[in-house]
Amino acid sequence: MTNGPLLGKIVRFAIPLAISGILQLLFNAADIIVVGRFSGSQALAAVGSTSALINLIVNLFIGLSVGTNVLVAQSYGAGNQKDLQDTVHTSVLSSLIFGCIVLVIGISLSAPMLELMGTPEEVLDQACLYMRIYFIGMPASMLYNFGAAILRAVGDTQRPLYFLFIAGVVNVVLNLFFVIGFHLDVAGVAIATVISQCISAGLVLLCLVKSHAPYQVNLRHLRIKKDKLLGMVKIGLPAGIQGCSFSISNVLIQSSINSFGAVAMAGNTAASNIEGFVSTAMDAFSQAALSFTGQNVGAGKLKRVNRILPLCVALVTGTGLVLGIGAYLLGPQLLGIYSTEAEVIAFGMKRMSICCVLQFFGGLMGVMVGMLRGMGYSFVPMAITIGFVCVFRVIWILTVFALLPTLEVIYISYPITWGLAALCDVLCFFFVRKHLAKKQQLASVEGK
Repeated sequence: MTNGPLLGKIVRFAIPLAISGILQLLFNAADIIVVGRFSGSQALAAVGSTSALINLIVNLFIGLSVGTNVLVAQSYGAGNQKDLQDTVHTSVLSSLIFGCIVLVIGISLSAPMLELMGTPEEVLDQACLYMRIYFIGMPASMLYNFGAAILRAVGDTQRPLYFLFIAGVVNVVLNLFFVIGFHLDVAGVAIATVISQCISAGLVLLCLVKSHAPYQVNLRHLRIKKDKLLGMVKIGLPAGIQGCSFSISNVLIQSSINSFGAVAMAGNTAASNIEGFVSTAMDAFSQAALSFTGQNVGAGKLKRVNRILPLCVALVTGTGLVLGIGAYLLGPQLLGIYSTEAEVIAFGMKRMSICCVLQFFGGLMGVMVGMLRGMGYSFVPMAITIGFVCVFRVIWILTVFALLPTLEVIYISYPITWGLAALCDVLCFFFVRKHLAKKQQLASVEGK
């Protein structure tokens, strides 16, 4: 990442990453499609109503894997093998500990949080059951995410793709087996997801253990190095809080959507899942911005950082426009995969007409966040995201939506907040870039 032409390398890095993210989304999509087609709209609403709450609980810890990515990328770019080994072993052990914490929190809070969100009585029991089973797989899920972060930080985006493909195929097969064969409905798809998470985690751990590269994992050396854990937390905790801020606002939005009934919830669930595929494809360029920036900052090549920014912005904008508008134009057909009910499809199209078409604003925000994190500044994008994505959306729901209580008013808050946050992140990038250049120049003078 620190030498040669950038465009081809960024695209080759991002494509397997985008496919990996899409395969990971297929875990949830398979759950939603199978229950929607074979168990009805209530089961579809039950599974869909849990996503915002699951993300709220999980994102704080998943965000810490961003700290792993940045530390590994910087030590790898600098050629510091001891730091690299310490970071890798701290990350693997920490992921299992974090996973166990999330498991306990998720199972304990499932029922009271779903009730607090105003989940309709007819779907509450099924939603609670799905969440409790889903959280059993959290240690495996965390291990995969941290292990994949290590591989991606050193430029390997292909093997995480292979592991997810294998796990995804298993997930789909088990969904059909449990739901159609054993009529387990939401419990069946949750069990299938947990099993597939264990498979992907086992494969990524085996890959790291069997590797002969500097980032090899030796299970006997698994221990937590305090300085590496603190470094992960310094960078990753703001990223986790940022993810939680998204989820807090989405929990409030989901609660507002719940007030329109189970059919509206089902349509929103299907549309947001389709939207997720567009978002995930764009996130690959956010990850590319983070990893390429991290390695080049570690190698002291700030001029390459200036070239990474416009390339990632152009790529993410083009991807967002093509996929977002394409998904909207094919909306009825895509939504028909999730449900054959005309009313569910109609509600889904309301969301897609706004969120899919304008999804590229979210991609721009993601790239700018990746650039700032790659430079080691994670608090700044966190503060911006909390301000615009969390606080602004909450104010929007309490004011504008209260005056005009329609689904369209809820959905328009998404692109507005993405655009405002992206603009602020751009301004912060140039300030941070100037600050890093001064530090590098000062270090060079002192070295002489």
